[in-house]
Amino acid sequence: MTTDIQKQAAAFRQDYERVFTEIQKVMVGQNDVIEGVLICLFAGGNVLLEGVPGLGKTMLIRTLGEVLDLPFSRIQFTPDLMPADIIGTNLVQEDPKTGHREFVFQRGPLFSNLVLADEINRATPKTQSAMLEAMQEKRITAAGVTHELDRPFFVMATQNPLEMEGTYPLPEAQLDRFLYKVMVPFPSRQELHEIVNRTTTTTTPHAGKVMDKEGLLHWMHFVRSIVVAPHVQDYAVRLLLATHPTSEFATDMVKRYVRFGGSPRGAQALILTGKIKALRAERYNVAFADIAAVAKDTLRHRLILNFEGEAEGITSDMVIEDMLKTVAREAKVPA
Repeated sequence: MTTDIQKQAAAFRQDYERVFTEIQKVMVGQNDVIEGVLICLFAGGNVLLEGVPGLGKTMLIRTLGEVLDLPFSRIQFTPDLMPADIIGTNLVQEDPKTGHREFVFQRGPLFSNLVLADEINRATPKTQSAMLEAMQEKRITAAGVTHELDRPFFVMATQNPLEMEGTYPLPEAQLDRFLYKVMVPFPSRQELHEIVNRTTTTTTPHAGKVMDKEGLLHWMHFVRSIVVAPHVQDYAVRLLLATHPTSEFATDMVKRYVRFGGSPRGAQALILTGKIKALRAERYNVAFADIAAVAKDTLRHRLILNFEGEAEGITSDMVIEDMLKTVAREAKVPA
C-alpha cells in the first residue's frame, strides 16, 4: 500500500509540475498566484483573486482550460447583471408542428467546468448570492428544479480592491465558499519587459494539453487520501478557533481587532490545501509547516475586522501572522 501511494504521489507531482510549466509558457511571473489557483483546483475548491485590472487573471483561467482540455466560461459582473443571467432561465418553446408550448430551461454560463467570475464585486449582493449553491453544492436550482453541474466545477473569481469606485463588498457567506483568497501583485520591472515582449510581437505563446477531465478527477480524489495525524489536525483546528475573539485560543490581537472569525470551512481548507503542500514536498502526511504555509490564503478572507482594526490599518494577514506565532508556541510546534 505504501509503495502504491508513493508511486501515485510521484505521478501527481509530475502532472502538477507539467500543468504549472505549461501555464508559465503563457503567464509571466505570478508564480505564487498560479500555485494558489492550482492548489484550489486539485483540492476541489474555488479561488478568489484580488488585484487591479490587467494583471492576466483572465488569461490564467483560459490557459488552465487549454492545459486541462476543459470547457471555459467567463462571466463579466456588472451592476445590472441579474441572477438569471448567471444560472439560466426558463423560456417558452413552441413545437412548430403541434403548436404545443412548454417551458425549457436555458442554461446560463455557470454550466461549465471552469468559470471565471470577472470583477465579481461589481455586481450587487443579490446577483453575487446567486453563486452560493453552485459554489458549495455543485448544483443549481431554478423554478424549483435542481440541475447538477458537471464535475469538476471550479470558480475562479476576481475582485477589484474595495477602494476602487463601483464595487460592493462580497457577502460573508460567499467569501466563506472560497478555499483561497490570493492577492495578485503588480509585475516587477523585469516582468513588465517580458510581458511587453510577448504581447507586442508576432509570436504568441500557447500552452499544450497536459491532462483531461478524468485525470484531474483522479488526482482530486487522491489528494483526499493523504494522511493527517491527530496532533497536526488539532493544530489546524486551534488556528481556526483562534480567529474567534471569544475563543479560549484567541490571541490578544484577535480579541482587540477581530469582529467575526472563520467557519468550519476554514479548518477544512487548512487540511485540504495542506495535503497538497505535503505532496509537493514529497511527503505522504501533512506536517505543521504545511498548515502554517497555507494559513494566510485560507483564512485572510474569513476574518472580519472590527472598526478599531480598520481604523488602525490592521490587516487580516497581520492578525494571522500573530496567530501563527502564538498558537505554534502554545501547541509546542517544532521550529
